[in-house]
Formats: sequence, structure tokens, C-alpha cells
Amino acid sequence: MRALLLETPGNPPKLAYRDVPEPTLGEHDVLLRVLACGLCHHDLLAMTGVLRRGIPSHAILGHEVCGEVVKSGPAVTRVAAGQRVVPLLTNACGECARCQAGLEHRCLVGKGIGHGAPGGYAQYVAVRETALVPIPDSMPAEQACLLACPIGVALQGAQDAAGLKVGEVAVVTGASGGLGVHGIQIARALGARTIAVTSSEGKMAALLELGVDDVAPVGELDFSELVLAMTGEEGANVVLDTVGSPLFASSVRSLAQYGRLVLLGEVAGGVAQVNLAELLFRDAVIRGSTGAQRRHVEQAARMVAAGQVRPVVHATLPLRDILRGVGWMQERALFGRVVLLPG
Repeated sequence: MRALLLETPGNPPKLAYRDVPEPTLGEHDVLLRVLACGLCHHDLLAMTGVLRRGIPSHAILGHEVCGEVVKSGPAVTRVAAGQRVVPLLTNACGECARCQAGLEHRCLVGKGIGHGAPGGYAQYVAVRETALVPIPDSMPAEQACLLACPIGVALQGAQDAAGLKVGEVAVVTGASGGLGVHGIQIARALGARTIAVTSSEGKMAALLELGVDDVAPVGELDFSELVLAMTGEEGANVVLDTVGSPLFASSVRSLAQYGRLVLLGEVAGGVAQVNLAELLFRDAVIRGSTGAQRRHVEQAARMVAAGQVRPVVHATLPLRDILRGVGWMQERALFGRVVLLPG
């Protein structure tokens, strides 16, 4: 099969699009023909060498996969040939204590797809049947590949980690990026008043078209001042921070009393600094949230089917043209996700 291999991380990375052996299947494994695979910031960090831990040499990246079942191991019972599925972000075993508790994204033995295990930047990928979520045939593959990440990731962060409630104010940083543009829709679907933070004034109109209540541009005036002004000096009940260290201090300053800040991403690999008094006097809660459980992916599919969330695809590209999408990401030219097609 043809696959894209990360030969040497760097900027630009050294990639090779070439023939590799088709994956071998264990008794509970399923071979998927990759229909579409999203380009996530996680992939960019791996390609540029910012993220190295747990990534093998000559890795096949890509964890945002939609595929069709073409072959199964002898013990597979959950899916059948021809069925369209979305893998979880971790090759969950389905048997360990965490999987049994519904925490499949923190499986004790399963490796991250497109990280420790080969991912979707290939014609085929092998996934354990317990890590697959069936999807309707009516959902386009370039949309379905975004159900686990970024949609499921944002859903877990807003609904579970932040405990976002109807009527609360939610701020989403990096709101025009692949994670943020779906996070802002989820916050709105959960009944929050939404404030989108973006560094691109040219994307403000597109955010408003998605139903955002207010937009706070990143500029000379700290966006936390804008958030306070928009909320009558009270601040936001929840901040979903998809950017991380560059905006972390401002995200904290945007919080209301008893506010919750959920860190969903770190784009720079940097170190965040914050005045601890800002946390103390707000009685604030800060926590990280990554991945998505099976129930979040299933809920994401229902939300998309109901029109509550629209998968936002900036463009589709052939897999061999991935560096074009990487360039758009580095230039902050994207609104939503780039989706790669194996071709």
C-alpha cells in the first residue's frame, strides 16, 4: 500500500510517500480502507519535531480517520465488511479497567493512532474492533473524519471537563482553527453565550455566520479586557483554550468568579506564566482535557446529524500534497480543518 512516512522531523519535515507492507491483523483487528483523514495541529507538532515522545521512527501520522472495513480478524464480531467507521483516537483494548469504565481514550495498553501506532496517512490502517464507532453511510467521509477529533475532543472539554451549563458565558480561543471552530459551535449547542477569540480579523465575519454571539480579536488591547467589557466586567464562566501558552495568561484574566479554564491545546510548545493571585481571588479551576471517549464520538455524530454542529472543512487535498496544508496552518490561513484524501 502507499503511505506517507515521517522520515525526519523539521521545518520543513522530510516526508516520503512510498510503498509499505499492508498492516497485519490480530484476531480482534480490522483493516480499514482510509476514505479521509484530517490534518491536526498534533500532526504539525510531530512533523516539526516539537512533539517527539512516543513517536517511532518513520511514523505514519494521522488520527482523524474515516474508513471502510475491508478485512477482519477471525474474532471480530462488532463490524462487518463494507461498513463505514470512525476510529477513536486510541487503539483501545476494550478490556482494561479504564476501557471498562468508559475511559477508552486513556486505555492502559492501547497506543495512540497516528502517534505510537500507524495512522491514517495511508491507504489502509489496522484498528482494533473495540476502538471503532460505526457511522451512517449518508455522512460524507471528509466530515465524518472530524467526529473524534476535533469535534469529540471539544465536546469532552466543554461538556465534561468544563461542565458548561445553559446560560453561561463561554470564551473559545483560537476560534477559527480546526479545534476552536468546532468548540465554539459545541458551546453554543450546549446553551452558552459564546465569545470567539481570533487573531485574524478577516475571519470574524465567518465566525459570526456560525452563530457566535461576540468576537474578541487578539490585538493591541488584551482580549481579556474585551471579554470583561462584553460581560459587564463579570468575565467568562468557561474558557476553552485551544492555543495554550501564548494566550494562557489572558485566558485566566478572562475568567469570572468560580470560572473554569480548560486547556485543549498547546500550539507553541512553550511555557505559560500566570499571576497566581489571578487564580486565588477568582476561586478558579484549571484543568487539561485531551482525547474523546466513545460516547463523545457517538454524541458528536448525533449533533452533526441534527445540524447542531457543522464540520468545517477549509479544503480537501491529496495526501501527497500535505505540505500545502501544513503551510496554510503555519500561516494561520485556515478556517476549520484541512482534510487529506489518500487518492
